[in-house]
Amino acid sequence: MNKTSKIYIAGHRGLVGSAIVKNLTSKGYTNLVYRTHKELDLTNQKAVEEFFEAEKPEYVILAAAKVGGIVANNTYRADFIYENLAIQNNVIHQSYVHKVKKLLFLGSTCIYPKEAPQPMPENCLLISPLEYTNEPYAIAKIAGIKMCESYNIQYGTNFISVMPTNLYGPNDNFDLEKSHVLPALIRKIHLAKLLNEKRYDEVIKDLNVSTIEEAKTYLAKFGVDENQVEIWGTGNPRREFLYSEDMGDACVFLLENRDFKDVIANEVKQSTNDTCTPNSISTQEIRNTHINIGTGKDISIKELAQLIKEIIGFKGELTFNTDKPDGTMVKLTDPSKLHSLGWKHKVKLEEGIKNMYEWYLEAKI
Repeated sequence: MNKTSKIYIAGHRGLVGSAIVKNLTSKGYTNLVYRTHKELDLTNQKAVEEFFEAEKPEYVILAAAKVGGIVANNTYRADFIYENLAIQNNVIHQSYVHKVKKLLFLGSTCIYPKEAPQPMPENCLLISPLEYTNEPYAIAKIAGIKMCESYNIQYGTNFISVMPTNLYGPNDNFDLEKSHVLPALIRKIHLAKLLNEKRYDEVIKDLNVSTIEEAKTYLAKFGVDENQVEIWGTGNPRREFLYSEDMGDACVFLLENRDFKDVIANEVKQSTNDTCTPNSISTQEIRNTHINIGTGKDISIKELAQLIKEIIGFKGELTFNTDKPDGTMVKLTDPSKLHSLGWKHKVKLEEGIKNMYEWYLEAKI
């Protein structure tokens, strides 16, 4: 890539896309192309075809996706598999048709089996069943990896895939029903603090409701009041979190330094001590070409909630509803492949949460 290459970022307003745009801009890339969802529906095959024909991007970053937390994934299963497959199919295929020089496809570490060894290396993909609650989303993302691999093998394209761990940061989704665990905890604990301090005008403004009674009734559905915040599950599951701006930096690093031919050189031969790949796999098979992006460090949900509570300054209690599902108990990436290429994360979790909370407060002003 050079600084004037035309780069299309699909999903530029989202958590990851906005971080990638910020990173590209800071490094001097000047020819960035975006479209909002209203301007371009990526599930619409004809619309995507017409966009590629008109713009002819040289590089594509596919950060657009339908995403959500455990509740949303389990509730809107059909939406998650359909919309993500449609987006991927359209963008990846048109990138091939219009001879895009390189495409970066972003997935998620939920692609790995529920009982995957910890930390999870790339070669543990598809060795056993997935976590049920996010199975449709995970299958869509696995299909995206395999689509990139297949187009590379058959057509000689240069499509690479990255699998980030749980992300958080500016432009995250704070919807109390559909957000991931970290932004949901920040908003719930923040609102509980406002209630506790009787800052009712701020609660009403945050929730965009008419009265404090309406706000309290709504928040009660999520286990939030002036004295406590309820959290789903036992609090014992452990999760890894990566700041979105670190993720953006990793993506640009790989765009600048990694091609599919490099992946083949490293991955076509399976290690003799590989515990995840069945012995029947031929050394000529090309698979597991994706790259994990993570920190290699995790924290329990209970510890995370306590950290957020301290940062926000909530004086009430944290309670855990053990009737609700925990999901996968441990989910930690093995970022060794990425580390071997020379990239490591920079932002520590406490610093990242403080930055994210400040962004949220400013966004609500």
